[in-house]
Amino acid sequence: MRSRFKIGIALSLPIQLLAVNWMSAHPQWVETYYSLGLYPHIAAFFRRLYGWIPFSVGDVLYFSLSVVAVIYLIRKWHWIRNHFWSFIRNVFVLISVLHFTFYLLWGSNYFRVPLSKTLGYDVKYSTEELISVTKHLIGKTNSLQEKLSGNTEQAVDIPLTRTEILNKTVSGYGSLAHTFPGFRYKNPSLKPSLFSTMLTYMGYGGYLNPFTAEAQVNHRLPTFRYPVVSGHEVGHQLGYSAENETNFIGYLVTLRNPDEYFQYSASAYGLSYCLSEIRRRDKTAYENLLTTINPGVRANYRQLNAFWKSFENPMEPIFKSIFNQYLEINKQKDGIRSYNRVVALIVGYHRVYPVNP
Repeated sequence: MRSRFKIGIALSLPIQLLAVNWMSAHPQWVETYYSLGLYPHIAAFFRRLYGWIPFSVGDVLYFSLSVVAVIYLIRKWHWIRNHFWSFIRNVFVLISVLHFTFYLLWGSNYFRVPLSKTLGYDVKYSTEELISVTKHLIGKTNSLQEKLSGNTEQAVDIPLTRTEILNKTVSGYGSLAHTFPGFRYKNPSLKPSLFSTMLTYMGYGGYLNPFTAEAQVNHRLPTFRYPVVSGHEVGHQLGYSAENETNFIGYLVTLRNPDEYFQYSASAYGLSYCLSEIRRRDKTAYENLLTTINPGVRANYRQLNAFWKSFENPMEPIFKSIFNQYLEINKQKDGIRSYNRVVALIVGYHRVYPVNP
């Protein structure tokens, strides 16, 4: 009976795959019944359950399960060799359970209606419009940099602890919800990852644990980038899976925060993506725009680049490739390049809010 039960669970995997494929073709159904229906209740439950705990329960869970898996393989190695097909069956049982749990607790958000449609933003824009938005961001970034550092030459040093940044991110979502009710954030569960060093070597700023609904932020990140990444990971908690969308949500909540250090972090972040897109489209315009950016802003960019460069290693491209495949499997057709599509949302936002914030 137990063997039949396991076989039944393993054989449910193809049915699950068909269900996921069906959801990917019906975004309005996912939006109505999952992302705005079931998911908010699931997320709220887990954030209440784990949000008050000061450390990452999910990280502890991952570590513990990894240790258990290694011990199991060592102790059961003789049994595995003599019952290979039973072991393979058990592996498929585990994959089936994890697959079902992932899409039930969070993963189905990959197939919801795009945020651009929800906000009513046209994702098409001209190079001229992009340059106009970029000039606005350069002006705002330069102004904040000079005000916060006291001159145009010095990089901005954010005088906040990472814990203070996490707290300000949560309060920023409270303010944002007045204008964007869809980004209301209750029962926060935003924490530094216990695996921050490993995340850095992998090239990641943070991640959402889909099984505990905890937003994890890489605690080693320079404070210059920490506010936007914190906002980005909360965006995942709110049920937005696409990376370009959570990039935009992180930009938005940080830009509209009353703290000017947050505003500087966000404007410099958005500016970097816009400049990257202009460089792809018009290198001459890109070079001209670079000359108008304060040396202090460029110094912050160099600090961030130096940070990531100091952790470069042969394994990082492999981790990025795996993540790219993961995104493509979940219908993010641009894979890891989808991060850059945040520019369309930034331009769309500044059509509606052309000045400040």
